[in-house]
Amino acid sequence: MNDDMNDKLLIRELVERWAVWRDAGDWERFATVWHPEGVMMATWFQGPFAEFIRVTKEGWGKGVSILHFLGGSAIEVSGDRAIAQTKMTISQRGNVEGADGPVLCDVVCTGRFYDFITKHEGRWKVLHRQPIYEKDRIDPLDSSAQLKLDAAALATFPEGYRHLAYIQTRIGYKVKMDMPMLKGPVVEELYRRGARWLSGSELER
Repeated sequence: MNDDMNDKLLIRELVERWAVWRDAGDWERFATVWHPEGVMMATWFQGPFAEFIRVTKEGWGKGVSILHFLGGSAIEVSGDRAIAQTKMTISQRGNVEGADGPVLCDVVCTGRFYDFITKHEGRWKVLHRQPIYEKDRIDPLDSSAQLKLDAAALATFPEGYRHLAYIQTRIGYKVKMDMPMLKGPVVEELYRRGARWLSGSELER
């Protein structure tokens, strides 16, 4: 196996560990996937990884349920830097308005993790994670339940993560409104930023 393929396998393992350890609440091992300067960007949180762990643990204590499922990866390696794009779904469970009161629902958002990954002390670590939100939907757990969402509020959220943002605001989170989606200038600039960083430029936060 050549070095390039070995690096890609190690990076894929890193991405998988992120999802498994985060969703299992294995916070000690989850912290090891991050570079010391690692930053997490999400609809409901943007900041250093240690703070992300803290607020995620708080959410767990309040019953917040967010899980991840991974698909294929496309990884580009340049020296001690890499960009990894990984297909994923984010699944969040929570209550929204229904015709007869609160209805427990699952929101499933399909997208990609766009990761800036670099070596630290000889090991690949996540330096910056920026999800790309492509499309989402909301489904009641009880298929006979009738939802009564606030159409005006729903329409204010970006198309790629509209229902995810809706359910997150309903439980008190402030949602970032300019995250990259499948198309548009924001995701195009993310691709350019990744290319610049991969070629040796400073990471633009």
